[in-house]
Amino acid sequence: MGYRYAEDGPVADLTVESWGATLEEVLANAALAMFNAITPLKAVEATVSRAFEVEGDDMGSLLFNFLDELLYINDVDLLVFSEIQLTVDAKAFKLGAVCRGEAFDPDRHVQGIAVKAVTFHEMKVEERAGEWAVRVVLDT
Repeated sequence: MGYRYAEDGPVADLTVESWGATLEEVLANAALAMFNAITPLKAVEATVSRAFEVEGDDMGSLLFNFLDELLYINDVDLLVFSEIQLTVDAKAFKLGAVCRGEAFDPDRHVQGIAVKAVTFHEMKVEERAGEWAVRVVLDT
């Protein structure tokens, strides 16, 4: 996995840093980091599939809208995803996602952090030396 939980972020929030060779990979890794904080991904089976599309005005709002849609799905349908495949149109700021996972089951899954919202605070989506990097703070 290409992510870590940064210790230098705001207190009482979760700061995620992810990286990848492509924009699709770095955004997927940010989402996987969020779900891994909700429940460890090693116990999440890919039995349910969900597809959706989001748009943004820039790369930051595209990341925000993507993670926000995933949180909405988690809140409404109690789904947690362990596999995420993306297609991103970086010029039009459009993203298509196919996510696989399952419903959270308290008998099988460990309850982690409750992620309440995605924030724009300290958000970064950038390409450096041929690799993409994301930093996003999640309100917990």
